Amino acid sequence: MSQGLSSFNSVPADRPRIAIIGAGVIGLAIGWRLAQAGASVDLFDAGVAGQGASHAAAGMLAACAELEPGEEDLLALNRESQLLWPGFAADLEAASGQDVGYRESGTLVVALNADDAGKLRHQHTLHRKHDLPVEWLTAAEARRREPYLNTRLAGALWCPEDHQADNRQVAAALKVAAEKAGARIHEHMPVDAVESAGGVARGVRIGGRLHEADVVILAAGAWSRSITIAPAAPLPVRPVKGQMLSLQMDPANPVLTHVVWGPGIYMVPRKDGRLILGATVEEKGFDTTLTAGGQLALLTHAWRAVPTIEELPILEQWVGFRPGSRDDAPILGASGVPGLIHATGHHRNGILLLPVTTKVIVDLVLEGRADPLAAPFGVDRFTPRAAAE
Repeated sequence: MSQGLSSFNSVPADRPRIAIIGAGVIGLAIGWRLAQAGASVDLFDAGVAGQGASHAAAGMLAACAELEPGEEDLLALNRESQLLWPGFAADLEAASGQDVGYRESGTLVVALNADDAGKLRHQHTLHRKHDLPVEWLTAAEARRREPYLNTRLAGALWCPEDHQADNRQVAAALKVAAEKAGARIHEHMPVDAVESAGGVARGVRIGGRLHEADVVILAAGAWSRSITIAPAAPLPVRPVKGQMLSLQMDPANPVLTHVVWGPGIYMVPRKDGRLILGATVEEKGFDTTLTAGGQLALLTHAWRAVPTIEELPILEQWVGFRPGSRDDAPILGASGVPGLIHATGHHRNGILLLPVTTKVIVDLVLEGRADPLAAPFGVDRFTPRAAAE
């Protein structure tokens, strides 16, 4: 088996040098916490900090609503991160002086017909199996929470602990907090490779120049595979395209006040009146095209759940790229190259998993301590031996 989480040794205590590849929310948060702890931190991003998947996301903290069969390990990680979010948000707001849009609003998952209701009943059985705080609502009960829901509703699930944060505000606050803590952010500076000597990571190579570091953290999201990390193989991370759009509600009289999931759609209301609609799931590489079919599908699914949205103006349309691993679960912790740590592959859960990922990686770097919750998400699970076991 390749090097696992538990085999990583903490770095020297005398101001360790950290190079982080990627300045999305994951990289920024890790950099912020490490800089707070006294490390010398440099973040390198091929574009603008916080403008990749972090900018394109919806900010749902939906550990319960998104539960699927076979995701028990991921559920434990998601739930732990969900519990960490209130404290993380408070710390970040204090450190940055900025609002991060954390709202404890809860989430409704609605059924529009008998078939939908049957699927939700099955999902609710899974929720009960794992003792999750999810309640079945009648159509009338759901509409009391959200009066503009379709009158033909067939029932709903209420997830009172699935909240939201404004991902764009989170990214902006993290950039400020990281820089205030002393981290240096290098934008428009793509990393070509993780430099190693004697099989140990020694820094990152950028345009022929070596930036030396005691620890390298790969947090490049959907672009992680493009980083050369010899002698290890490229990370099995691919871009999963998602089209999204936002509508403008009246903040004084919003169409929705809770996050709402329906067949083929989720809708996230913001305090300023924006209503985020997402998202398509497309295996098309880094294709940035907005398509009529993708946008039509989102609007149609949203309209079926909440017909009133047809009156709302379109505010913005965009494309983002989820970092999907081979099994669509994150890749966390020590790698097969000593001195290199992974924090990538979060797929649809990057914002949700932000606090726990930060804690796992920071504890690993500073104390050499591996969190058992992260053990199932090491890169070694993709080795031929692990696949055969």
